[in-house]
Formats: sequence, C-alpha cells, structure tokens
Amino acid sequence: MTAYGVAHLRPPAQLPEEVFEYLERIQATLDPYGGKVLVHGAQVEVREGEWPGALVVIEFPSLTAARAWYDSPAYREILRLRADHIPGDLVLVDGCGPDHDSAALGAALRAAA
Repeated sequence: MTAYGVAHLRPPAQLPEEVFEYLERIQATLDPYGGKVLVHGAQVEVREGEWPGALVVIEFPSLTAARAWYDSPAYREILRLRADHIPGDLVLVDGCGPDHDSAALGAALRAAA
C-alpha cells in the first residue's frame, strides 16, 4: 500500500547554505526507495486552524520503503543539513487503499463505541 512522508517545516526567512546542499542531495536518497516528491513548499491555503510554515509530501510504494529511506545511511548523512536549520515535524504514514470508504469506517467506529 502506498505510504507518505509528510513534513510540516518552519524555515527561517534566510536559508543557510546547508539547506541548499540538502535540497541538492535529497533526490538521490529517495530514488532507491521509490520516493517521489508530491508537494514541496507550496503555499498552503489554511481553511481551519493555523499552519505556519511549509508542507512537504513524499510518496513511497510502501511504509517499509519509507522507513528504509529514512533510516538509510545516505539520508542519515544529509538529515542534519536540514534538521539543524529548519525546525519541523515529519511523520511516515500508510495511505488509504483504493477501496477506502469513510462512511463504512464511520459506521464501524459507531458500532464499536
């Protein structure tokens, strides 16, 4: 099942040189794990709550692949280039399958409550 790496980053106004190096090197760490950047720093339209910062979404063929990428020596080598200069949160999460049905999920949760 498709999985995603989702990051909510809060970059400073002026990006340091290390962040440029990170950006130049990250794709090479994603390629062996089938990682594809779907969203990268696009302006978010906040409809509820607050969202200071930027959004990054990376698609992987599976949660196993996402974990393997994050734990890979190649990514661990460049991680500090970003993490030391841009605060944020990053999660890895399974996507929903093509047959996901929110109504059925709601009914099942109601029955279990």
